[in-house]
Amino acid sequence: MYEFGFIGAGNMGGALALAVAKKIGADKVCVCEKHVEKIRNLVDMGVKSVDAKTLASNSKYVVLGMKPQVLANSVCEIKEFIMANENAIVVSMAAGTSIEKINGIIENKPVIRIMPNTPCLVDEGVILYCCNTLVSKEVESYFVDVFSNAGIVESIEEIKIDAASALSGCGPAFVYMFAEALADGAVECGIKRDLAVKLVAKTIAGSGKMIETFGHIGDLKDAVCSPGGTTIAGVHALEKGGLRSCGMDAVTASYKKTIELSCK
Repeated sequence: MYEFGFIGAGNMGGALALAVAKKIGADKVCVCEKHVEKIRNLVDMGVKSVDAKTLASNSKYVVLGMKPQVLANSVCEIKEFIMANENAIVVSMAAGTSIEKINGIIENKPVIRIMPNTPCLVDEGVILYCCNTLVSKEVESYFVDVFSNAGIVESIEEIKIDAASALSGCGPAFVYMFAEALADGAVECGIKRDLAVKLVAKTIAGSGKMIETFGHIGDLKDAVCSPGGTTIAGVHALEKGGLRSCGMDAVTASYKKTIELSCK
């Protein structure tokens, strides 16, 4: 019996499988992935590669890592094996797919719905989660402990998970765009590209740590802005360009798209 089985081990599923294997041991984890090259590093460290039916029958936590548009058909193929597995707990990472929809296919099983983001690849991710009423406190606590190896694990009401993931799930792309713009600005001012990228990466990482430590984002911004100084001139330029409204629009647009896709 495996502790965790991952059906679908692409970038996100593979990152979570790796984090879990490091936490509890590779011998307690199995994966099902048709593209063998994606799981070569997992197999090399001792994670077992199995077929979907074997995984569904022999894993305590069955992690569904397939895309939402194929989830229903894929799960129907292994439904009987999950149902026959008395210990099975279903973990779904399909965007826009509610616990109700999953329980409509797999009845009367504990379900944990998660929304991870790509920084899980470097163990600095955000994993949002919610549970149905069949998930015990003991199961939930163990899940949180194991998955925390990939980043922070935050419980959230299901009604709010799509809105929160519009920030944490889509947000890395927005940050990368801004980081690229900052690096381009430095290059325009005469800094070599590799140094500009190094500086922007450390600047963003350090700023994030400051927010985690002190909060009050506005106060942190004000602390950098000396009267009549260089930073406030740059802040003025960002305000003129509509940075704040663009950032807000990006999150709300992503949220609206998620709702639109989940209704199909």
